Amino acid sequence: MQVCRKIDELLSCVEQFKQQNKTIGLLPTMGALHEGHLSLAKRAKKENDVLICSVFVNPIQFNNKEDLEKYPRDLDADIKMLEEIDCDVVFAPSAEEVYAEKPTETYSFGALEQVLEGPQRPGHFNGVATIVHRLFKWSKADRAYFGEKDYQQIAIVKDLVRQYQIPIEIVECPIFRDPDGLATSSRNRRLSPEARKIAPKIHEILTKSAELSRNMSYSQIKSYVECEFKMRKAFDLEYFEIVDAKTLQPVRRPSENGTVGCVAVWLDGVRLIDIQKY
Repeated sequence: MQVCRKIDELLSCVEQFKQQNKTIGLLPTMGALHEGHLSLAKRAKKENDVLICSVFVNPIQFNNKEDLEKYPRDLDADIKMLEEIDCDVVFAPSAEEVYAEKPTETYSFGALEQVLEGPQRPGHFNGVATIVHRLFKWSKADRAYFGEKDYQQIAIVKDLVRQYQIPIEIVECPIFRDPDGLATSSRNRRLSPEARKIAPKIHEILTKSAELSRNMSYSQIKSYVECEFKMRKAFDLEYFEIVDAKTLQPVRRPSENGTVGCVAVWLDGVRLIDIQKY
């Protein structure tokens, strides 16, 4: 396995792979890898000749300085985990390498970025699009793999690919959950033991809402979910919306595109997100 710290090193690896007509799978991550990342990596490895995994905590997608500082980092452990699953290349650049000059890219995703995470995290999706677009160009990947927990991010990335006609397939992967149902996330390691015990309630409430959706309207489901979180003082609900699976616009009834419930909630000073398909 090759560890590239410089863009030129990555470009050199990619050039070799392309000369050998090898298909490339890209897994963009911010490190602090867990079983969810590994499930994506294994799938990418299976579906492509070569797997490139990027490990980069992207500073320009954080609108909260404290959140950036607290984001867990353990590159040595990440490299070891990727080595064990036969990853081919790890791209782990510094922020100075990626942003040698101040980034000037400006993206517009219209209504997709004006809901859910958008209003809560100004500039977040522009930061995501900037690094993802650069990774796509540098890696020349045939496929890129993303987890469905970051549902809105996938929609943004797909729109990026459409707008710039990037020849890459975006592969959506199901949420990987801990045995108790909590969506696996790098942020989970920041939860106290007490908060970690309560955290699976998020998935429990969403699962129950899906059961109730057979007999309840979407406005009733929304009220149910909001009420369930408000009843539990440990949680601070930021938003819960039921949206069209494609446009991400809030809906009041089932859509032909499918519908998804998206939640962001604070627990023990940690912001957690999850989704539920209806």
